[in-house]
Amino acid sequence: MVHPIGESELIITAHGTIYHLDIAPEHLAPTVIFVGDPGRVKEVSKYFDRVTHTAHHREFITHTGYIGNKPITVVSTGIGPDNIDIVFNELDALANIDFKTRTIKDNKTALSVFRLGTCGALQADIPIDSLIISSHAIGLDNLMHYYKMHNTPDESYILHEFRHHTRLDMSHIIPYISESSISLRKYFGPPYHHGITVTCPGFYGPQGRTLRLPPAFPYLLDAMATFKCHNHRIVNFEMETSAIYGLGKLLGHKCISINSVVANRASKTFSKNHKLAVDHMIKGALEIIAGI
Repeated sequence: MVHPIGESELIITAHGTIYHLDIAPEHLAPTVIFVGDPGRVKEVSKYFDRVTHTAHHREFITHTGYIGNKPITVVSTGIGPDNIDIVFNELDALANIDFKTRTIKDNKTALSVFRLGTCGALQADIPIDSLIISSHAIGLDNLMHYYKMHNTPDESYILHEFRHHTRLDMSHIIPYISESSISLRKYFGPPYHHGITVTCPGFYGPQGRTLRLPPAFPYLLDAMATFKCHNHRIVNFEMETSAIYGLGKLLGHKCISINSVVANRASKTFSKNHKLAVDHMIKGALEIIAGI
């Protein structure tokens, strides 16, 4: 016997929308774009041919519309892996749980999820305003430790080498790793740089920035920048990708993270016009996404 999911576990509003995102299953397209900044949603949807639905609840803004005949949903996640936990689980529920019976559907929908974000580059040869595709994501947060996660042998080897190289294997931080969708990654050739992304649970100390507080791991930035494993190296860090890749893998969705480099930590430089660079990223990504 299939038991319905309880009201406290799956919160559906009186008007049939899921609690945080405030959208109903019919408002979700199978192609989804994540942006962190709520203000960036309109910067994406302005390139849609038409917008069919909008919603706004807390930091979560959602626009669904079309480019040609392709339906696309763009949603703001806010900052950090904890917000990704909310957004991704609710999107999956919209796609794969019957809201009337509160039961999991027999036939699952695999969403294609594209993150359009900003990041800091760790390599001197990746200049400001470049575009990065995250082949893998290593999480320094703890989100995926709350889920039963399994790694491929390749993922496990990279993670083992990373922990040893950074000396995190002797610390209380337990990193995790997940790979992007290979089927989506193949669409993003040059000028996109490919490499490992490290996801941090904060912007200052976790990313090696020192203002008034001394860092617990003063060597970590250099250790990440010098890490190499076979043909893999760490090219950037940000605050969401590992959670997207981890949850996407477990839930059966295809995920890719696209980042515009607004800062280069090796050269200590910052983009002079990051809004223009982000717009360039959005237009280029939408052209590819519309054709997939």
